[in-house]
Amino acid sequence: MGKPLVIVESPAKARTIGNYLGNSYEVAASIGHVRDLPESASEIPKSYKDKPWARIAVDVDNDFEPLYVLTSRGREQVKQLKSLLKDAPMLYLATDEDREGEAIAWHLAEVLKPKVPIRRLVFHEITPRAIKESLTNARDLNMDLVHAQETRRIIDRLYGYNVSPVLWKKIKPRLSAGRVQSVAVRMVVERERERMAFVSAAWWDLTATFRAEKGEFDGRLVELDGSRLASGRDFNPNTGKLTSPDRVARLDAAGAAALRDALNGRAGAIASVQRKPFTERPAPPFTTSTLQQEANRKLRWSARRTMNAAQRLYENGWITYMRTDSVHLSPEALAATRGLIKRHYGADYVPEKPRLYKTSSKGAQEAHEAIRPAGDSFYSIAEARRQLGGDEAKLYELIWKRTLASQMKNAKGERVAVDTLVETEAGARALFRSNGRTITFPGFRRVYVEGADDPEAELADQERLLPPLSQGDAATCTAPVTQEHHTSPPARLTDASLVKELEAQGIGRPSTYASIIETIQSRGYVFKKGTSLIPTWTAFAVTRLMEQHFSDLVDYDFTANMENGLDAIATGDNQPRAYLERFYRGEKDRGGLTALIDQAVEKADPREVCSIPLGEHAGHPLLARVGRFGPYLEHQDATRSLPEDLPPDELTLSRAVELLESQPDGPVVLGEDPETGKTVTLRTGRFGPFVQLGEQETTAKGKKAKAKPKRQSLLREMKPEDVTLEIALSLLSLPRTLGQNAEGEDIEAQNGRYGPYVKAGKESRSIPADISVLEITLEQAQALLAQPSRRFGSNAVLRELGSDAEGRAVIVKNGRFGPYVTDGDVNATLRRGTTPEDLSLEQALEMLQKKRDNPNPRGKATKRKATTARKAPAKKATAKKASTRKPAARKKKSTSAKKTTKKATTRKSGS
Repeated sequence: MGKPLVIVESPAKARTIGNYLGNSYEVAASIGHVRDLPESASEIPKSYKDKPWARIAVDVDNDFEPLYVLTSRGREQVKQLKSLLKDAPMLYLATDEDREGEAIAWHLAEVLKPKVPIRRLVFHEITPRAIKESLTNARDLNMDLVHAQETRRIIDRLYGYNVSPVLWKKIKPRLSAGRVQSVAVRMVVERERERMAFVSAAWWDLTATFRAEKGEFDGRLVELDGSRLASGRDFNPNTGKLTSPDRVARLDAAGAAALRDALNGRAGAIASVQRKPFTERPAPPFTTSTLQQEANRKLRWSARRTMNAAQRLYENGWITYMRTDSVHLSPEALAATRGLIKRHYGADYVPEKPRLYKTSSKGAQEAHEAIRPAGDSFYSIAEARRQLGGDEAKLYELIWKRTLASQMKNAKGERVAVDTLVETEAGARALFRSNGRTITFPGFRRVYVEGADDPEAELADQERLLPPLSQGDAATCTAPVTQEHHTSPPARLTDASLVKELEAQGIGRPSTYASIIETIQSRGYVFKKGTSLIPTWTAFAVTRLMEQHFSDLVDYDFTANMENGLDAIATGDNQPRAYLERFYRGEKDRGGLTALIDQAVEKADPREVCSIPLGEHAGHPLLARVGRFGPYLEHQDATRSLPEDLPPDELTLSRAVELLESQPDGPVVLGEDPETGKTVTLRTGRFGPFVQLGEQETTAKGKKAKAKPKRQSLLREMKPEDVTLEIALSLLSLPRTLGQNAEGEDIEAQNGRYGPYVKAGKESRSIPADISVLEITLEQAQALLAQPSRRFGSNAVLRELGSDAEGRAVIVKNGRFGPYVTDGDVNATLRRGTTPEDLSLEQALEMLQKKRDNPNPRGKATKRKATTARKAPAKKATAKKASTRKPAARKKKSTSAKKTTKKATTRKSGS
């Protein structure tokens, strides 16, 4: 008899748990999902290709039965797991305790078909105590959680595979729509619309320094002759005008200057002093979303980077499970936290009773415990820095401090407001206000202060001390200064504020936020400028089409209610089949997805949805339009390309007119080539400006000849307006033969897709930025080629990005068909427009994972194997069919795991 087999998702998690369990158990990893819906036509088994529903892999006419196939990595893992299972007396499925983890466990049970008992292990932290308790309290598979995950997967497949083709037809190819993705894009677009509609307003005020017997202090003018001075909140953001001009006083530049001169040196007095105590409470311990928000604010990390670091911390036993809505701390954690506070900061910082927090996020799903240091005795920050280093140490420190702060006493202090009245010689009465803030007891602030999305708010939280002033004290106004202010448009969304907004609306779930933000960027809907998320014009067009023809699908309340429906399935209070039926075919008072698609195909006007009005110029509308090859301006018959990185709110009417009247997109004739007599032109193509020698020739039948005219892209440092005939001819002379090496091979200087380089035979080296490819000498080229090439095998290493969760080096190499990223096991070619210098570790890991999940997107190699069919009328037929399963109706909450998996493959869902 062999050892019990424990299966987890990742090798790192398997190593940690294996160390705790010792030699009494065999611990192995599934490497994520072993089975899923097919991602491409090449993965659909031949026996299903002729089915009308094969493309979406969901039989919508047969209880929404999904078609599952083994993933490319899953095939190998299943073989290994089956081998380990042969002699095992027991199978423990120890995948994560959320819906996704429950679904992975169920799929493993389905494909492994063990003849031994199956038990489910769940734990929220990977510590010896937690693992031991999970073995003692092993349970059956929770089919309600499985149904919830499967229903979500089917919903997303129906949504994406049916709505995306509408975008292809009406806007441009290769666009995508998604249940949460499209709503997130709409949020970013709506914020940009607010910025585009915003009209800035200006106002002036004064600040002054006052001299009193007890010290100097600064004040700001707040009232003039009894009327409150106008500030930013008094202006309408869409008109730039005061909302209530009769209630406030507005200073212009001249008025402010005159008042400054009139107040300078005038004696005044303290009109009032108000002192108010305040109490500040600590923030709760981290949930997934608040961790992502705070890491974005304090560490400037993306949501994906945060979750990658948190995943590694969890799998190695440093923190509790990182995908949670809960702010609850276990009794053990409370005891450990209070003990640490007492040791590090003293008993005065420990409250009489532990703080208990309640989850306030809308639609929180099944959760466990807040994110905190693992165990009942926390690793110290010093240990984290010594043993972990890098991102993991920084994130652990954030979690450690937030956990301790959440259980410390309140901070206490006092706010002081001092009003100083000064009268001009002409009798004008000016009231200045000075605000002070003192901390009398720091409490939790000794450890941690929560970040803010608004930097000004963080500055306002700092201590500001005022002299001990009293009402009636004399104060002289000195050095008054006028200040001009402008109203600001609404701040753009960042990773942190988008996550906060999604959570507040109840859209999506914490475990999905990182992938959502990644997806809307990789699909070309959003790009980043600093930490700001900026929508592209394509995002405007897609959002406009969705709002006009799929309004429910991007409605915030509707999307949140869909999440609530999935939550109800997870608790057994909703039936999967009925839920899918309502979404897909609708109800009496509301059409379903099919009806919306039919209407959109018939009524959506591509020209309308792809046009964004910017205003009128010369009596005709000026439009920003989305074309198949990028955004452009259109005015009557004139068009101009729009820069891809121009934020939409910066394309004002005046800027658009300037672009429209600038250098045209068509060929600009630079002159003639003295050698050939052909015309040399400067042109702008899809990938930027280039020079061309001659024109495209045609055959006798009027078709384009195979031979193309010679072209050369401008060097990165070149601007189109600076290109002369001489420069163009120099570019067209590339590649330049500089001479020969000792082996008799030509040494050439070339301008490639990723920059200039020199080449001799199979050897090549990049040309540094301080040497021009047009001027490089033979000696310089030889010196570059003499430098050692950083190589693994036969390909030069361009960059080392770091390591993945399993410790493998992730590097960028230069291959035969351009740069690619590899971890030594899987290779993924860099996307068009992505340079090795711009590629981040997070992007590389995403590319490698997608490649693992779909290694043969064009079907040129082995297709995924289909698993055994659910129904088995005959053995021969069964072997050929792929696994399909209907979301089953909820029966008993607790049945034996073995019986549950057998029943799940035969019963139909309830209605």
